[in-house]
Amino acid sequence: MVHVKICGVRTAEDARGCVVLGASSIGINFVPSSPRSVDVGTAREIARAAHDASATCVVVGVVADLSLEAMRALRGGAGLDCLQLHGAESHEVVAALLPHAYKAVRIGGAADVERARAYPGEHLLVDARVEGLLGGSGATFDWSLVKALARERRITLAGGLTTSNVAQAIREVEPYCVDVASGVEVPGRPGEKDLAKVRAFIDLDRTVHFDKLGVN
Repeated sequence: MVHVKICGVRTAEDARGCVVLGASSIGINFVPSSPRSVDVGTAREIARAAHDASATCVVVGVVADLSLEAMRALRGGAGLDCLQLHGAESHEVVAALLPHAYKAVRIGGAADVERARAYPGEHLLVDARVEGLLGGSGATFDWSLVKALARERRITLAGGLTTSNVAQAIREVEPYCVDVASGVEVPGRPGEKDLAKVRAFIDLDRTVHFDKLGVN
């Protein structure tokens, strides 16, 4: 099945609930401008809860424009498995963190896809390009732009995914992973996950998988 990453988790309780429901990965936000940002102590509790719920859960730290030393310290101090780089990090910085990091690239056209393709590493995250925002906009983009990239790399598809469109996105792009934050939250409460929405989102992923297998 396509992996599911629930991003912007702010509590250990939500992390545990998402993992029990079948999330492959949990994202913890460290970008100060984000309403989903948490401190290192809270992140450590979230990571511990996710790992306790499943030894295979990947806990990802979302960062932007930190120094290489700061990112390495954060990964160790917060108990993270890898980092998702949302800033203007260079190819060299990404390479120095491999295999415990991947680049997030905002997609608005073919030139952005080529820019994503140039980054090192097996994994990439693609999100909607919205001016003034690094991510988490809740906006979608033209998925056809990244269909070829999804055959070349393990891409995580992000940007405005909800229970209304995730099945279509999976069928069209066939990504390695789908990423959701606002699409499974309590309205007006950034970071607070609605576990009924999380369950529905993950169930749709499973439904597409079994449809492809021809299992009723």
